[in-house]
Amino acid sequence: MALEIDTQPETWREAARLATEPSCPLPAVGQRVAVVGCGTSWFMAQAYAALRESLGHGVTDAFAASEARLLDRAYDSVVVISRSGTTTEVLQVLDEARGRIHSVAVVGDPDSPMTSAADAVVRLPFADERSVVQTRFATTALTLLRAHLGRDVTESVTDAEEALRRPIDDAWITAEQFSFLGLGWTVGLANEAALKLRESSQSWTEAYPAMEYRHGPIAIAAPGRITWMFGAAPDGLADEVNRTGALFVQHDADPLAELVLVQRVALERARARGLDADAPRNLSRSVILEDPTTPRTATSGREGR
Repeated sequence: MALEIDTQPETWREAARLATEPSCPLPAVGQRVAVVGCGTSWFMAQAYAALRESLGHGVTDAFAASEARLLDRAYDSVVVISRSGTTTEVLQVLDEARGRIHSVAVVGDPDSPMTSAADAVVRLPFADERSVVQTRFATTALTLLRAHLGRDVTESVTDAEEALRRPIDDAWITAEQFSFLGLGWTVGLANEAALKLRESSQSWTEAYPAMEYRHGPIAIAAPGRITWMFGAAPDGLADEVNRTGALFVQHDADPLAELVLVQRVALERARARGLDADAPRNLSRSVILEDPTTPRTATSGREGR
């Protein structure tokens, strides 16, 4: 995990290069798009969907693969994100889309079943990982998607390099609880930050849209706990958190680079607790269901089912 965190600036540069190639098969402006993933990939899908819509590129919805409803929403394209390319629910989505919706897979393992199941593939083998816990594949996939939307990711890469050098505050290692907040596309990053600490270090974490935090969740804020903001905070929020005695954390950096810093915090918290961050309990690199007990039941008036 440490190695994979440290190599993110170079994998982001390569992803940005791929995004500008004329042959890149990601959706064009104006297409109606569904983005699908599981776990970390779902949170990257959330970030991409919110960013794509905010930039005026077209209607974009993010789904957890098990909850995707594609056939009744007239999508032009479905983008699936998967590091392993073997996750059962994602392969089921591609099977459902076959012959009905154009599919694009963003995948880490170039030899996985997903590469033949999708209509088009963007391969990111340079970002694949050995650790069970995803770090660089997820951020590299999102960098690819950001760059394809026309965003200049140069500053993001520079900020990531700075995040790798930033000292880790002792308070971040010893904190009892974390609440991660985001706005717009960074809500997905907040969700992912919370997941990273849960997976790696068995930490108590939560995540919310920043404007929702004051509608109840701020009740958890207290001394020894942290509220961490991705991007600019709503007016007055920092003061409200500080009055609770909790530590409010916010940096003037690209939000995706801020996620790199949180990955480092997750790793250091795991080390402090004597945990193996590469092999969290109850987790595996890919969820493969040999006998799925809940078949997908998407309906479509066009198909009469």
